[in-house]
Amino acid sequence: MPNGMPAPGLPAHVAIIMDGNGRWAQQRRRPRMIGHRAGARAVNRTIDFCLERGIAALTLFAFSSENWGRPQEEVDALMKLFLGALDREVDELDRRGVRVRFIGERSRFAAGIVQRMQRAEQRTAGNDAMTLNVAASYGGRQDIAHAARLLAEQVAAGALQPGQIDEDLIGRHVALADLPPPDLFIRTGGDTRISNFLLWQLAYTELWFTDVLWPDVDAGILQQALDDYARRERRYGLTSAQVAAAAPETVSP
Repeated sequence: MPNGMPAPGLPAHVAIIMDGNGRWAQQRRRPRMIGHRAGARAVNRTIDFCLERGIAALTLFAFSSENWGRPQEEVDALMKLFLGALDREVDELDRRGVRVRFIGERSRFAAGIVQRMQRAEQRTAGNDAMTLNVAASYGGRQDIAHAARLLAEQVAAGALQPGQIDEDLIGRHVALADLPPPDLFIRTGGDTRISNFLLWQLAYTELWFTDVLWPDVDAGILQQALDDYARRERRYGLTSAQVAAAAPETVSP
């Protein structure tokens, strides 16, 4: 996490579903992998954007648990692209103070990818300019089920009573438990759903959708999302009057 607080109206944690790589390539009559490579460049632009604006955490949905069902040729090519990105980008991310973490069932990946994930996490563990969470082989339902399984094991061992299980305790066992929940969720590519991404964590997140395909996302598109977020009132079930009463007073200079 960065040392400073984010500016007023700026999300501290942004989560993104990066949709549209395949359609971007199809529109250009190119192989789908060309779209995925273009999407990787959009990832770099997004990291630059978030670092420049002091956003503390960025979570990217890189590969869902359902994506394993794609054609094997595409899965193999994606794994090769993922491996190359790990080898190529970690030095630069470390230099810029980015902490890299992975969430999801990494056991499904080949040993070489898992080793690179671990090395990237270890190398960048002390960085605090921004936390970059990469959701790979991740699913929101899987995440909640894993938390439930951990708590069930504690109950079976006699270390926990069923009546002690509440929202707070479950929240401490899902992914990203040490970070604040995402303030802003962005999905590109025109679909308006969250597709099994961070189901627990997005409960009160502001959602923003765009028809722009992921490889075309740039600072201008991301700024549109931030500007829209800044205009929203986050009430968390309260009334506008209650939110206004709870806000700290502004002292005139």
